[in-house]
Amino acid sequence: MEMGKIYTTVINGDKLFLESTNLSALSSDDDKFSSLSMSAMLARGEVPESHRRIADNYMVIKKIYGTPVVLPRIDNREKTLLAKYDFNPLEYSTIKQINEELAFLKRWSMSLEKNLKADSDEIIQIRAKELKFIVASRYVNLDSEIYGGYKAIERYFEEISKY
Repeated sequence: MEMGKIYTTVINGDKLFLESTNLSALSSDDDKFSSLSMSAMLARGEVPESHRRIADNYMVIKKIYGTPVVLPRIDNREKTLLAKYDFNPLEYSTIKQINEELAFLKRWSMSLEKNLKADSDEIIQIRAKELKFIVASRYVNLDSEIYGGYKAIERYFEEISKY
């Protein structure tokens, strides 16, 4: 599969069009990391303190142990919260989706509306929990190169963490 192209898959006689999301629309075929650099750009702006605390926690664990040592799974209440805002689980999210989600979460975390701010902070904690699970299980749950959203959230945490 070449990146940046649209692929057709036929399932039960129906055509399914999948667009590779590893590259942004403005990138060339030579620039394979442009979508991940969007995560780094999101980290350069004003970052909520709650995001920094969660990123620091993740990075300290990663630096000390190499990978997270716990396999935390999200529960149904957390899945419901993600669904409330129409967010996919991290293992079924693309880099582009996670970058858009991070932009929303940053704005919502700085909002004056208490419910939105609390949900934003909880969603970033859920994303960290999902990332820990994916990394600790050594990515065995990911069977597609299209779903690389975990790379974007990890890059975001690396950029905003002081560790």
